[in-house]
Parts: sequence; C-alpha cells; structure tokens
Amino acid sequence: MKTKCAVFLFTIVLLIPYQTFAFFPFNDVISENRAIKIVDPFSDKIVKEIVPDDLLLLTSFESYKQTIETWVEDFSKGYRKPMILDRLDISGEVIMGRPLITVDEAALVNNILELSFSGGEVELPLIYTESDYKKSDVPYLNEVVLASYTTFFNSANSGRSKNIELSAIAINNVIVGSGDIFSFNTTVGPRDVTTGYQEAPEIIKGKLVMGIGGGICQTSSTLFNAVDLLGVKTIERHRHSRDIGYVPKGRDATVSFGGLDYQFQNTTGIPFIIKTYYLPGVITIQIKTSQEYAEILKNEL
Repeated sequence: MKTKCAVFLFTIVLLIPYQTFAFFPFNDVISENRAIKIVDPFSDKIVKEIVPDDLLLLTSFESYKQTIETWVEDFSKGYRKPMILDRLDISGEVIMGRPLITVDEAALVNNILELSFSGGEVELPLIYTESDYKKSDVPYLNEVVLASYTTFFNSANSGRSKNIELSAIAINNVIVGSGDIFSFNTTVGPRDVTTGYQEAPEIIKGKLVMGIGGGICQTSSTLFNAVDLLGVKTIERHRHSRDIGYVPKGRDATVSFGGLDYQFQNTTGIPFIIKTYYLPGVITIQIKTSQEYAEILKNEL
C-alpha cells in the first residue's frame, strides 16, 4: 500500500510542468502563509486576498493559469474608469478631463503567478491612457468644418427644448483626440432635476411617456449623424423602440444614463472638436479641426 502511494505521489511530481519551478527552489514550493494580497495603489489598502489552489497548481499549471486569467479579467472590470475628454471653456482654455484607467491584466496575472508559491503583496498595476492630441493644436481646431448635421424640433415644448439645449451645451467644445472613445453618457452626465433637466415626452418600450430628460436623444442622434459622415467606428449605438421623426429611419441613437449609451471611437487619425449650435427649434452639430489636419484627412480618404 505504501509502495502504491509513493508511486502515486511520484507521478504527480512528474506532471508538474518544468516552468512551475523555474523561479522557485523545490523545497520552497509549499509556504505556510501563501495568501496573495492585492493592494490598491490609490489607498494602499488590501482590496483582495486570494489563496492558490494547491491541487490545481501542482497538477495542472496551465489550468491554474487560466483560472487566474479569468479571475483577473472579471476583477479588473471594477477598476476600469472611462476617459473624460478634455474640453474648452468659453475663453478657449483647456479644461482637463481624466485619462482612461485600466488594469494591466497581463502584468497582474504574471505577478500573481510569481507569488503563487510564496505569497505576498501585489500592487494593482494600472494603465493610464491620455487623450491623443497636442495642446499646441488647440487654437486651430476651429478652422475647418469636417462634418455637419442639423435636426429640428418643436420649440413650443419647453421641457424638451431645455433638455436638448442642456445636452448640447454638455458636448460642446469637447476635444476628441485620435483613437479616443467618446461616450455620450460620460460626457453629459446625469440627467435629473438637480442638473436642470425637465420633464418631457420620451420613448420607453415603444410607448411615449413623460420623463426627466426627455428629448436628449435628439442631441445624441444628431451627433451620431454628424460624426458618422467621417466614417468613425461606432462602439455602441441603440435605436429607439419606435420610429422617430427628426432623423431618417434607423439613424437614431437612443441613450439613458446608467444604461444605453452612444459611443464612438475617433478612427480618423486626427484630433477634432465637437461644436454645437442651439436655436429654438434647431440643433446643429459640427465636427471641426485645423486646416493642417483637414488636409491630412483629405489625402487619406
């Protein structure tokens, strides 16, 4: 019986891939305290503590690695912060937004694997991605209109008109760098009474009902039709559950804060700025850039 047991244990050792021990002496494989502590770099607090599965680690390193990769992918979602794009104030000065913050998943997986035999602390590796445009280009981004789109509405509906106006102001003068992702919900923010939005008709599940912020979908739809003229990549867009009248059928982009969003990525290769023009009953959205960048884009098309 002992002989069989010894053979069984020996077999397990043989199944361990060589790379498992590449950085660990054989006699240090098992540590009394092997908890791996994930540390938040902002607060220096331990946000997660994991203990490796000995059986999986010692019998199938690849399966163990896949388990860690799956866990890291899910865990990282809670730390992703979307980019808040820079914008211009009324004097033309840049109001800084926030870079895109993501977890370096590959680095985190490797760090966890390296500590799987000994335990220890791992600082959460974060990647900061800044908006891709030059500050020196800002004064010239208003030189050329690349695309423009106009829609109309009933100005007699004061609530809806106000909501369109506020959302148009919210996306005005936003700078979209090359490769940046624009999110309507992130840019405009909450639509409630505290931010000035009013009650107006909106479409919910195919029915016209009253709701705070009704009408902002006309702003998002106008924006979609403007930037779509440039052939940018649509990341997220949803149609209303019934046809609307202010854009052609199928050309709308419904939004809901905390839910449906309209997002696009600037795949033109140049930075541009969003300009909105609101008048009673009319909203126009233009996409503008510098003469130099307009020439670059023209030559690439």
